[in-house]
Amino acid sequence: MKLIKAEIIAIGDELLYGQIVDTNSHWISQQLDLKGVKVIRKTTVGDNREDILKAFAEAESRADLVLITGGLGPTQDDLTKPLLAEYFNCPVVEVPEAVAAITEFFRKRGRDMTPLNTLQGHLPACCDYVPNPNGTAPGMWFDQNDTYWMSMPGVPHEMKTLMSDFVLPKLSEVFELPVIFHRVVKTVGIGESWLADLISDWENALPNHIKLAYLPSLGQVKLRLTAFGQDLTLLKKDVEDQINLVLPRLEKYVFGYDAETLETAIGKLLNKSGKTLALAESCSGGYISHLLTSVAGSSAYFQGAMVPYHNQFKNELLHVSKETLQTRGAVSEETVSQMAQNVRKVFSADFGLASSGIAGPSGGTDEKPVGTVWIACAGEGFCETKKLQLTQDRLLNIQLTGVAVLNLLRQQLSK
Repeated sequence: MKLIKAEIIAIGDELLYGQIVDTNSHWISQQLDLKGVKVIRKTTVGDNREDILKAFAEAESRADLVLITGGLGPTQDDLTKPLLAEYFNCPVVEVPEAVAAITEFFRKRGRDMTPLNTLQGHLPACCDYVPNPNGTAPGMWFDQNDTYWMSMPGVPHEMKTLMSDFVLPKLSEVFELPVIFHRVVKTVGIGESWLADLISDWENALPNHIKLAYLPSLGQVKLRLTAFGQDLTLLKKDVEDQINLVLPRLEKYVFGYDAETLETAIGKLLNKSGKTLALAESCSGGYISHLLTSVAGSSAYFQGAMVPYHNQFKNELLHVSKETLQTRGAVSEETVSQMAQNVRKVFSADFGLASSGIAGPSGGTDEKPVGTVWIACAGEGFCETKKLQLTQDRLLNIQLTGVAVLNLLRQQLSK
């Protein structure tokens, strides 16, 4: 079965200037993936005749389906409609049905139509008119040069309606669609290159219809397996069989699958074990508490947290000894160890987590440069600590500390 390839073209200077974020292309890609259509490229182009025509030609050369958003307004800088007519060498003509729909749109809202709005009902003669119930810019469907084209407004809710009501059902009519199945294995505590080395022989032996992609993010690496075929049930089984083959090598790093996050995975482990936790955050400033409490039902296991940023409160509230703070410093193994053990007692929790470090961009020394972080996880009869050497970026250091602290807890819960 032929793989159907699609290209998305987003038109508008405002996208290139960064004044508007192109969420349309992201959403369209998700919907096409569910239909078994592979997006091979996304192009953003400004309101420039030559650039738009070039984007059309390039898309036609490699795609079976071209989806265009934006540039359909009534003003002179909205070039999509006239340039599609130029590209396909057909005149723009009045479509009475479109003009009537636009007129009714204004009437219902008690507004007067302008001549410019009337012109929005004039469309290329070679397109099929697609009504837009939520706006004044109609959709346009073209079957030209062995490629299907759809032009839609850039307003997200208008675009989504046209995609859902017209484009997605239409795809099943004009294409023999394959089935695409994705499964994501989420790992933490191992870098991308080490992970690739660990599973290289398994990866090389994957069946031809299953592809593997490495998707690294902050402190984590996702393994996305994508299977192509015609039978969804068989594809799911094939992918699960491959995961079961490689899982024994990865088990200590795997925390979840698909949309699961590290914090939701930890919540499940805590609920399963009936354990609770508390946090003492210094350099992470409450970020880890935010992650944990973003999970619905976290009150079942999250006892509370403290953010004793200043040494005075590490001593007065968390009972970290003055001697430790003076001789070893706030950023030390001894300090985070006491923070983790004592916050556990303060909140009567099974586990105590702690962080203390130099997030940056200033505050570093030769002995403890920016990015030096100590973390700890304490429980009944143990306290595990770890030193991190992170980056020069403050926000990145906070986020990486959060992942490392949660992974330290995950490792304890998985024993």
